[in-house]
Amino acid sequence: MPFEFEPQEIKDIILVKPQIFGDNRGFFLESYKKSDFYKNGINIEFNQDNHSKSVKGVLRGLHYQAKPFGQAKLIRCVKGRILDVAVDIRTNSSTFGKYVKAELSEDNKHLLYIPEGFAHGFLVLSDEAEILYKASGEYNKNADRGILWCDKDINIDWGIDFEPILSDKDKHQPSLKNINKQELE
Repeated sequence: MPFEFEPQEIKDIILVKPQIFGDNRGFFLESYKKSDFYKNGINIEFNQDNHSKSVKGVLRGLHYQAKPFGQAKLIRCVKGRILDVAVDIRTNSSTFGKYVKAELSEDNKHLLYIPEGFAHGFLVLSDEAEILYKASGEYNKNADRGILWCDKDINIDWGIDFEPILSDKDKHQPSLKNINKQELE
């Protein structure tokens, strides 16, 4: 099998490690194979691919889409290095408000599968980073929501001692306790 699937501390989040075939010419890997993903519990049809480029210190997130436009995501960093974070916002979950983080990089080539019902964000650790990710649903501007990256109730350890570079939107997101939970159910 060309992948290792590692369940994370929060149910349904999976770190995916592809098998890398390398030699003096470079490398080859499969970044997604429907049959292997389905066999390992990732039974999602992806409908949109996104590509993001950011510089060191940029923090994007924490983003999600309100129901019924929620998105599962499969994240990978193809250039540079990021700290990727997923926060459980499933109101009926025993891990509501908890998070998982993983370093994704062009070197480790890991992917992070984040199911619907999570807010997602990442911090760029290298001089620049490019992220490719699959989403199960198409982006819907009217369903676009977020949570403040530094919400004290979530208390994400971003591992930084500086103010990250944020969009105006991300600077003014509500805390988890102030989001409209009816949009999550």
